[in-house]
Amino acid sequence: MRKSEVSSTLTVYHDGQFWVGVVEHVEDGMLRIARVVYGAEPSNEEVYTWVLERWSSLHLSAEAEPVGPRVGRTPGNPKRRAREAAKVMRQHGSSTASQLALARERERIKDESRSERAARRQDEARSRWEDRRERRRRKHRGK
Repeated sequence: MRKSEVSSTLTVYHDGQFWVGVVEHVEDGMLRIARVVYGAEPSNEEVYTWVLERWSSLHLSAEAEPVGPRVGRTPGNPKRRAREAAKVMRQHGSSTASQLALARERERIKDESRSERAARRQDEARSRWEDRRERRRRKHRGK
């Protein structure tokens, strides 16, 4: 039986305007992400409640990004590890891979909405053309 390595991380930070949570889900070396906007600063209880109630309905990114082995493993001491993680979060907010994945997801959603808008615009133009054609036919018949 093949081992499957799964890990999920929720990082909450302030992006200058809102409090944002970035979920990084790594399964079999593939990273999938989701971004959650909290608005006001969430308390620990609110984050915990959100995880319990909404974690299963979270929409992770469609595309998975390969994640390589970590270079420079974090130290074994949990206090030092927490200090290093806090330092990285103050500097970057979230990991570079998750930022790239979020950017790709935004581009994918933008492309989808652009094509949907174009299709809707074509349908509306066709509908207006058919209405004009029908009015011309009725007018020609004298109605």
